[in-house]
Amino acid sequence: MPYSRISANLREDFDLLNRYCTDISVYPLLKRKEERELAERVFMLQDTEAYEKLVLSNLRLVVKIALAYHSPHLNLFDLIQEGNLGLMRAVQKYNPHKKTRFSSYAFLWIRAYVLRHIMALWGTIKIGTTDSERKVFYGLNKARKQLYRAGTEPTPEELARILDVNEEIVRIMETRPSWGVPLDLVDGEAAEGQDTVEDIVASKERRDRIRQTIDDFKARLDQRDRFILEKRILADCPLTLKEIGKHFALSRERVRQLEAGLLKRLKTGVRQRVWEQRLKRRAAMQHIGTNQLS
Repeated sequence: MPYSRISANLREDFDLLNRYCTDISVYPLLKRKEERELAERVFMLQDTEAYEKLVLSNLRLVVKIALAYHSPHLNLFDLIQEGNLGLMRAVQKYNPHKKTRFSSYAFLWIRAYVLRHIMALWGTIKIGTTDSERKVFYGLNKARKQLYRAGTEPTPEELARILDVNEEIVRIMETRPSWGVPLDLVDGEAAEGQDTVEDIVASKERRDRIRQTIDDFKARLDQRDRFILEKRILADCPLTLKEIGKHFALSRERVRQLEAGLLKRLKTGVRQRVWEQRLKRRAAMQHIGTNQLS
């Protein structure tokens, strides 16, 4: 396609996009509390009004994701249309009791639908067409991390050994795009033995909460304790008690005591954060139940 034609198409797309964004801007963004109440009504009561409001208030999220995957050779509004289908699917399947935020949950469904559309256009790219390719597609990143933790270079040979597939399949799949979410999800459920959208999002949010707890804990430490936390407790290659003792002119036993104290305080902080989250969820559920009865 000539460059001038592409440029004209892009200008037309973005003119239409401006009008579309103006149209959908009349639907206000939801506060988290309101979003959860609507999700509860959809999940518990199949409330069509709540379903529509939840979809309309998240149309801007679809535009954002579609723009991220748009290129001159793709029709922007086709991507938005597919993303809207993903958003509607997310509203239908979202379970507000599974500790995942709706925006995170919807993001994966929207992206999966957008990517499915792109893959349908790129007929020469086929991901996961055989059992072996599926195994590599779903397990490649996990296998890489396993090898890195063991101090081994994740070569195609080593990856093939862990995944129990032919080395050539690993080499082929490594050259193909990695979409970051199983595309089987667009058909309903994850492939057998694979994580669902809820699992993926919940795992990420758990990691984020733990990371935030550690960051908060670290901010309250003095220089010595922070050094022990970072260089011994959290480090992939931790310093020995002797090395830390030499750094601060302390005995190994004293460093061990400091480490034990830090671990105890960190565990207490994590437990406290978990308890606070439970109290917040319980209060939110009680509020939702009161609203439904009134």
